[in-house]
Amino acid sequence: MSKLILISVSSLLIGLGLGFGIAFRVIDIWLPDATSDVSQTELVKKPLFYRHPMDPSVTSPVPAKGSMGMDYIAVYADDGDKPKETVGTVTIDPVVEQNIGVRSVEAICQNLSRHIRAVGRVAYNEERMVHLHPKTEGWIESLHINKTGQKVVKNEPLLSIYSPQLVTSQQEYILALNNLKVLKDSPIAEISQGAADLVSSAKRRLTLLDVPEHQMKRLEQGQQIKKTVHIHSPKPGIVMKIGVREGEYVTPATEMYMIADLSTIWVYADIYEYELPWVKEGDVVDMKLVGVPGKVFQGKLTYIYPYVDAKTRTTKVRLVFDNADLLLKPDMFAELTIKADKRVNVLVIPAEAVIRSGTRNQVFVVKGKGKFEPRLVELGLSSEGLVEVLQGLKHGEKVVTSAQFLIDSESKLLEATAKIREIDKK
Repeated sequence: MSKLILISVSSLLIGLGLGFGIAFRVIDIWLPDATSDVSQTELVKKPLFYRHPMDPSVTSPVPAKGSMGMDYIAVYADDGDKPKETVGTVTIDPVVEQNIGVRSVEAICQNLSRHIRAVGRVAYNEERMVHLHPKTEGWIESLHINKTGQKVVKNEPLLSIYSPQLVTSQQEYILALNNLKVLKDSPIAEISQGAADLVSSAKRRLTLLDVPEHQMKRLEQGQQIKKTVHIHSPKPGIVMKIGVREGEYVTPATEMYMIADLSTIWVYADIYEYELPWVKEGDVVDMKLVGVPGKVFQGKLTYIYPYVDAKTRTTKVRLVFDNADLLLKPDMFAELTIKADKRVNVLVIPAEAVIRSGTRNQVFVVKGKGKFEPRLVELGLSSEGLVEVLQGLKHGEKVVTSAQFLIDSESKLLEATAKIREIDKK
C-alpha cells in the first residue's frame, strides 16, 4: 500500500514538472526578450481616441466606422510630436488616402500665356474727324455736298457762302494790290516796303477766313470781287453730318459739316481689373463681327486709359484697325481676342491646388508616402487653369490637387494641438 502511494506521488510530481516546463517554453516563445526589436512601450501603446477620417471634429473613445464604412483613425499621444517636421504636417494611411481620392501633380516651369476675350464697340478715329465751322457770319448760297454718306476728297468744294466781312476783305486786298503797283518803285524804301506789307496783311486775312488759294489768284488777276466764297473740305473722308441748308444764316458757332475718315477706325473694349496685368500697348488683337461673317480683322492695342469705371470695375482700352474696304462701321459690336504677352519659363501649378484663405495662399506638398506638408506660397498671374508661383515652391515638388481641404482640416487640428502643448509646457 505504501509503495502504491509513493508511486502515485512520484507520478504527480513528474507531471507537474513537465507541465511547468512546457508552459514556460510557450511563454518564452511568445514574449520578447530584452534584446527584441519591439519595445515594451510599443506593445502597451494605446490610442487616446479615434477620429472620423472625413471630419476631424467627430471623435470616438472606441474603434468605430463612419456612415460610409470607413474606419476611424487612431490618434496617439505622440502624434505630431516630430520636431523635424513642419507644424501641421499630416500623415495619412494609404487606404484612407485612396478612399478620399488624394491626387497630386508636379510644379513645373513652362511658358504661361493668356488670350483675353472681350466685347468691343467700333467707333470713329478721333484723329481723322473734322467738325467744320465758318470763320465769319453769313448766309449759305448753295450746297455742293448736300447728302450724308457722300465721299469727299481733300480741297473739294462743300458750299458757297456770302459774308459781308469776306466781301470787305476782298476789297481791302484789291486796294492793297493797286497801292503796291503805284508805290513799289518809290525811291523811299519805307514807303515801298509799307505797301508790300499791306498786301501781305490783306492776303493773310483772307487766308485766315478760309478763302481758298485759287480764288485769291483769280482776285489778283481779275480784281473782281466775288459775292460768295467757296469753303473746301480740309481732309478726305465721308460726310457724316450736314448742319446747314441753302439760305440759312450761319455764325462761327454753327457746325456745317462733320467729316470722318474711315480708312482706319478705333474700337473700344472694357478689360477687368484681374486681366490688366496681362495687357500692354502693342498687343495684337483679332476681331470678328456678326455683320462681316467669316472674316477676322487684325489690329493692335494702342492705348490703355488711366482710370477705372466705378460701376463696372473695368478699364477701357483703345484698339486700331485698318478699314480700307469700309467694312467696319461705327457703332458695330465686335468679338475681340487680345493676344496678351507670354510669361516665359515660369513655375506653375494648377489653380485648384491652392487653398485661399484671407490673405494667405497655401498648398500641401507631398513629402513622402502618405505625408503632406502645408506650405505658404506667393502667387503671380493665372491663365487657363494654371497659376504662377513666385515663392514657396521649387520645380519638381508635388502638390495636392484634390481632397486638400480634408487634409487642411487635419493640418489645422494638428497645428492647434501643437500650440496647446506649447502652452502646457510653459
